[in-house]
Amino acid sequence: MASPARPVSRIALAATLALSVVLRPGLAAAQSSPGESLIRDTEIEELLHRDADPIFRAAGIDPKGVQIILIGSTELNAFAAPKVMAVFTGLILRTKTPNELQGVMAHEVGHLAAGHSFRSGDLEHARMVPMILTMGLGVLAALAGSGEAAAGLVTSAPYFGALSGAGFTREQESRADQAGATLLERAGLSGRGLAEFFDNFRYQEVFAEYRRYRYFIDHPLSSDRIEALQLRVAALPHFKEPDSAQALAEHEIMKAKLDGFINPQVAITKYAEDDKSYSARYARAIAYYQLKEPDKALKRVDALLADQPDNPYLWELKGQILFEFGRQAEAEAPQRRSVALKPDAPLLRINLGQTLIALDDKKKVVEGIGELRKALTQEDDNAVAWRLLAEAYDKRGEDGLARLATAEYRYNVGDIKQARVFAMRARERLVKDTPEWRRATDIVLVSKPSRDDLRDLAKEGSIGGSQFR
Repeated sequence: MASPARPVSRIALAATLALSVVLRPGLAAAQSSPGESLIRDTEIEELLHRDADPIFRAAGIDPKGVQIILIGSTELNAFAAPKVMAVFTGLILRTKTPNELQGVMAHEVGHLAAGHSFRSGDLEHARMVPMILTMGLGVLAALAGSGEAAAGLVTSAPYFGALSGAGFTREQESRADQAGATLLERAGLSGRGLAEFFDNFRYQEVFAEYRRYRYFIDHPLSSDRIEALQLRVAALPHFKEPDSAQALAEHEIMKAKLDGFINPQVAITKYAEDDKSYSARYARAIAYYQLKEPDKALKRVDALLADQPDNPYLWELKGQILFEFGRQAEAEAPQRRSVALKPDAPLLRINLGQTLIALDDKKKVVEGIGELRKALTQEDDNAVAWRLLAEAYDKRGEDGLARLATAEYRYNVGDIKQARVFAMRARERLVKDTPEWRRATDIVLVSKPSRDDLRDLAKEGSIGGSQFR
């Protein structure tokens, strides 16, 4: 149940599919920016926060108040706005060390610290990013053919360009470099990665604009700027501070996971069978799953679990593979295990909830509803959770709640017209003045109600306005 106190005067931008679904050719083609999509993955988001949080704290920003979003794209890009940090997968895959990635993050936070604004002068788009409703890597095949989800991606596409289109002058870039170096030093981190990252792409300076990465169009490079940055960071006390072995390993795991999902054919070659590192084995397991060889994938996941039986993301992956390949009953146990190991991760609960409501067992459908509602207490605007909840209530014949959940889903993918229609239908089936009924009324009121709708609401006293009576 959505709290009636939750504000609904906002339009979420998109319901995003899992990586394996987002990158299907049919859906990718539907976007205005091919191959660009919003992605949710608990493990990667957690690792990105570990990299970024010391920088946020150094800047006087509460990390809990910042949403890190992951954008699936071959573009090398990142940007920061109030309460938002966006990182493109292309950037992660091109950074050699966690310190390089931290350097880029510090540079982007440096723009904020210096008061630089987006080229468009419109930060409202950035403020809307945390409202984007997504599903995570674990919710898979059920939406693979969803036209509604494809429409959600189309809805979101214009925002990717707006959000990543920050353009700065060379002077602003230099100031952001200096601010970033200061933040890294204050956080006890080396500035070496910041300087090395930009030096690695020094050659972009001589390219014609159409050949450059977008990041280096919006963030223009110059040799003078790079050399000034190198001199600054080399003089700082933490310059020689190395990346920890754990940080290096986690960076490789993040890159391996993305390679496995996004570039499975490449990953099979890149991470050879004789490479026994965890990251290589992880990449191969995911790649075989993406290449539709579930038995090979499961064999490799089980081998990893033998070494790391308390890794929630391996259990998530196993459940994900089993669910997608039609083995829902077998998917339940690993998904339960993933939730037990990481109970504060709403995306893992959504995976479990989806599986439970897919089973032909009334008790498990009820349990699945409970898991989805728990997830929604943490992410009350997760569109996919609302869609699955609507399906579960429909299975139980609870028409009013099913229609309300559908209204929430429609609202959160930006389909305001249908959100209003389903909210009005929900009100017909819900008990008047209950929290659910009031929530449906709230959705109607913020979803461009017709004059007839307003007249009906006024007649029953739900709103004031004698002009409608």
